[in-house]
Amino acid sequence: MLNLFTLLSQTQPSTDVGSISYSNVKLGFQIPSFDAVLTFIIRGFFIVAGLVALLYLLMGALAWITSGGNKENVDKAREKIQAALIGVILVFVVLAIVGVVENMLNLGLGVTREIVFPKLIN
Repeated sequence: MLNLFTLLSQTQPSTDVGSISYSNVKLGFQIPSFDAVLTFIIRGFFIVAGLVALLYLLMGALAWITSGGNKENVDKAREKIQAALIGVILVFVVLAIVGVVENMLNLGLGVTREIVFPKLIN
């Protein structure tokens, strides 16, 4: 449990910057770099896209099952299933293409390798 006493015990000596004085506090974790956050967002996007496509596929299958033989409802369910399959195929094709490009050009685009921005200042 974090309380005021543990927070005060973790403070480091204050630093003066001009006329402003502040003290450094240990957070207990390291703030991730922008590269790591962007890589996480890109990978998360592909995961969510695949899950949405699979959910849409299940909704189409359920619509087909509950259509009761009505031709119009069966056609709508078939269109849902086709759209979901196209979505799943597109997600995998894009992942494969980006993965091949990353490995061929030795780049980090966020799919199979971390994104790396060039450092201007060390």
